[in-house]
Amino acid sequence: MLPFFLPMEEKLIEHLRQFVSERRMQQFETKLQYRTRYLTVVLEDLYQPHNASAVLRSCECFGIQDVHIIENQNEYRISPDVALGSYKWLTLNRYNTESHNTAASLDSLRKNGYRIVAATPHKNDGNLEDFDLAKGKAALVFGSELNGLSDTALNMADEYLKIPMVGFTESLNISVSAAICIHFLSLKLRQTELFWQLSVSDKQNVLLSWLRNSIKKVDLIERSFHENRPR
Repeated sequence: MLPFFLPMEEKLIEHLRQFVSERRMQQFETKLQYRTRYLTVVLEDLYQPHNASAVLRSCECFGIQDVHIIENQNEYRISPDVALGSYKWLTLNRYNTESHNTAASLDSLRKNGYRIVAATPHKNDGNLEDFDLAKGKAALVFGSELNGLSDTALNMADEYLKIPMVGFTESLNISVSAAICIHFLSLKLRQTELFWQLSVSDKQNVLLSWLRNSIKKVDLIERSFHENRPR
């Protein structure tokens, strides 16, 4: 029996884990070791569901836990056939309560210690391969398929990042650009000695979210747990 002094979230996790297989729990614990909030991804006003969903899939595959979704003119819609359930394992933060949500979202990220990195060619841009992870946490901001990032996002950026190319086209689809940046930087991050893994409390919160997304009728199970726990 669990001691009653354990935090409520930990007690709940111990209760819920009996409703998933041991193999699933081992998967959760393994995946958590690779999750990070040192890097996060910001998507400004994407309008094509397959692109939006492909970015989520890349974030999940490469261990980026948080995605920040700015909805100014376009509602963020997920294409299930492309996302393949990846959104269930991510923490999605949506900004859609104001007429222009970019400033609010980037201000919030900066207050939480992120430098704002605009993924776009710019006169002061830096190459992806040269990006300095040691300077601190980074929010990678990607713009819409047609117009790219807004002036607000560009003006608020602390740094500008580009993928060096040698072809004639000199542009990539938004989902491809995001995948390249996420893969390269997450791989590079895991090779450093930076504190990039989730904190103990973050791991606990993410694990609880994963359990809830894996268990049928989890609301009823949680209700029973809270009703029957010792007071």
